[in-house]
Amino acid sequence: MTIGVPGLILIILILLIIFGPKKLPELGQALGQTLKEFKKSTNDLTSDQDDQSKKTIDHQ
Repeated sequence: MTIGVPGLILIILILLIIFGPKKLPELGQALGQTLKEFKKSTNDLTSDQDDQSKKTIDHQ
């Protein structure tokens, strides 16, 4: 089930009504930074697990 273009337009209009046009860029920036940190943390965890599995294989 996807949102589609009409759904995105409706969501943007609702956000404009609730927060106003001045606040939306700040919200977008905060959301972008949050996603960036989440991706970084996920990549760090994945690389840590890969490093541990390599160490385990080397010790065997």
